[in-house]
Amino acid sequence: MKELIGSPGTVSGLVLRIGQCAFAAASVGFMVSASGFSGYTAFCYLIASMGLQMLWSFGLACLDGYALRRKRDLQNPVLVSLFVVGDWVTAMLSLAAACSSAGVIVLYAKDLKFCKGHGHDHLPCNRFEISVVLAFITWVLIATSSHVMFWILASV
Repeated sequence: MKELIGSPGTVSGLVLRIGQCAFAAASVGFMVSASGFSGYTAFCYLIASMGLQMLWSFGLACLDGYALRRKRDLQNPVLVSLFVVGDWVTAMLSLAAACSSAGVIVLYAKDLKFCKGHGHDHLPCNRFEISVVLAFITWVLIATSSHVMFWILASV
């Protein structure tokens, strides 16, 4: 079988999982560093979703590292099925969280103008926006790995 970029147990798969984990962690970091995020359900959902993504990606990165170190093949049908389901679930959750958070940001920044001014109503929208952008980058990486896993499952 032809090896796809991002396959489990390969260097590219390890890099992809580390990238997912790093961008998800950065998204969470920017969101929690912004004051007042906890008052908005979409932002809390983004943190929960990115937290789950960090755990999933970190676990699979460790598995990829183990497979590389021990020269093990991770492309058996049971493992690949687990990877497919996990990737698709986390991809859908991450996309939903990023989209809902982006919608809240657009509403507050563009429509309600809560980000302008320096008074009581001022929100740290720049941090929220950076967090959402990082969440979308995370989703692109997750979508890439879930697509690869789907094709591997079809060929196993």
